[in-house]
Amino acid sequence: MDVTLEMTGPKPATSYTAQRNQTICSSLPEPTTADFENAKRGYLGSIPNSEVKSSEGDRVVWSLSSYDFLERDEPPDTVHPSLWRQARLNTIHGLFEVVPGIYQIRGFDLANMTIVEGDTGIIVIDTLVTVETAQAGLQLYRQHRGNRPVAAVIYTHSHSDHFAGVRGVLSETDVGRVPIIAPEHFLYEAVSETVFAGHAMSRRAVYFSGAMLERGPRGQVDAGLGKSVSTGGVSLLPPTDIIRNTGERRTIDGVEIVFQMAPDTEAPAEMLMHFPGLKALCGSEVACPLMHNIYTPRGAQVRNARNWWKVLNEAVELFADQTDVLFGQHHWPRWGRDSIVGYLKKQRDLYKFIHDQTLHLANRGLTPIEIAEQLELPPSLSGEWYLREYYGTVSHNAKGVYQRYLGWYDGNPANLNPLPPQEAGRRYVSAMGGMGAVLEAAGKAFDQGDYRWVAQLMNHAVFAEPENTAARALQADALEQLGYLSESAVWRNMYLVGANELRHGVRTWNTRRVDRSDYVRAMPCHLMLDYMGILLDSERAAGKEITVSLLITDTDEKFFLELSNCVLTYTETARERPADVTVSLTSTDLSAIVNDTANAAAKLEGFTFKGQKSKFVEVLSCLDRFAGNFSIVEP
Repeated sequence: MDVTLEMTGPKPATSYTAQRNQTICSSLPEPTTADFENAKRGYLGSIPNSEVKSSEGDRVVWSLSSYDFLERDEPPDTVHPSLWRQARLNTIHGLFEVVPGIYQIRGFDLANMTIVEGDTGIIVIDTLVTVETAQAGLQLYRQHRGNRPVAAVIYTHSHSDHFAGVRGVLSETDVGRVPIIAPEHFLYEAVSETVFAGHAMSRRAVYFSGAMLERGPRGQVDAGLGKSVSTGGVSLLPPTDIIRNTGERRTIDGVEIVFQMAPDTEAPAEMLMHFPGLKALCGSEVACPLMHNIYTPRGAQVRNARNWWKVLNEAVELFADQTDVLFGQHHWPRWGRDSIVGYLKKQRDLYKFIHDQTLHLANRGLTPIEIAEQLELPPSLSGEWYLREYYGTVSHNAKGVYQRYLGWYDGNPANLNPLPPQEAGRRYVSAMGGMGAVLEAAGKAFDQGDYRWVAQLMNHAVFAEPENTAARALQADALEQLGYLSESAVWRNMYLVGANELRHGVRTWNTRRVDRSDYVRAMPCHLMLDYMGILLDSERAAGKEITVSLLITDTDEKFFLELSNCVLTYTETARERPADVTVSLTSTDLSAIVNDTANAAAKLEGFTFKGQKSKFVEVLSCLDRFAGNFSIVEP
């Protein structure tokens, strides 16, 4: 291979990749049109290309027009044929009748919005990723079904693609009047991902979703659960009604709902819902027609596969005899009791198999990497389209199970305290005889289709010499071919984004306004103070000893803050304590500080101070502002 190739791309599939993808067709499940028929069943209408503009009307925040290339039946050699099928299914969009009284907006964002009709109004289940797409979905429903008011909003779980569009379905006059129902611990779990770890997760999500990639056979084709994420405004309104126990019931506008708790499954806070009068089960995101993530590569808590299979098993026991349709908050429904029971049981067995067999192999002494390489689903599971690796994979899910029980350390002392990537890279390159020898070895491996080894080898090379164009080019080429071979949409996206950044550098992605101010405003004060501790720069705080008495006037809360030992702690207290400074402010004032730490010291007008105001300013000066575009595939 010529390792002096320029940094161009995307490139075509190599002959090895093309042959591999062609060969894979023979190992896929039997062809069927059932999924396409189910995905189109009950179609009532849509808008052209599902296109939605920003609230200002100055840009498109969602459109499926760039996916027109998916109209062809035969997959190109740059896309795994099974992923091509899933990508085509996920382009089906519009308003669909699930059964009379239940309707879904699909293909207007990554997730679905479900609307259940009551006596006079509607119950909106999940509100998509952004305000604009939620507004467009609700408008489409009303065009076909009438202008019914929103009687309630339900958040099925704590991931932002299911709640962040809420201000698109509730007006300011609705807030506080229309109940918002959510599972226990929803608010904490929602902000812990979107705020506490939000900057790191957003950066990794750029890789995960492939949203910045060009759409096309050599670029982003899908995200597994849906096409991608919309790029409008995000929001969060706190729930007003919390579901805590399986079997709890609510009757909303004449519609009876029975809830099943599903904590620590696909999300830390999640629930399923059964509608007895409609003989319908909402599977939330616990039973999607694919293999889901036990560990999600965008970064999040490892899910509990043991809980997951038990929840699915319980759903069968509780609801199967009273269910004629199963619908979820991604993809399309299933109809017929026998079909639903068989589907749920195999979903159950999928997660139990990965859980049990990972621990079986771990107890035989295998490490996470060894388990991931060895573990395969039995044919009875891998032979179902609805269990394919479009999102999760056996490989990274097995590592997730291992991590949950045994942590990141595999037990080998050589891996206990390894060198950081740059230092390891320099030593690897030197040990192999220098960069020329490394490039030559990797070039030969590339020609043989050994892309995984090339990617590992070139990772060391790039971290050793980040400006070496030949190393970056070869690493990009290897990642690209791995992407073309991936059945998992997220693996494909991560490989292709990595290749893109190696060729063109990290680009600022301005198309999505990731404004978390509404999230922070929804947080109770103790969570805002938790986040202030995360924002604290320990180097700037070194040597400082400061105490602050914080009085929150609108919520009548009192907190005692201590900055010492490079940490910011707080104690909720019923009394004022002697402090360097006492600050009286509102919860809105506190959220303004947390939202804009760079200008926090300028936001103090209207605060009341007793004592040394400069001490509070000194605390604020230690708060950091996170950059969103840190490097991933290079130092």
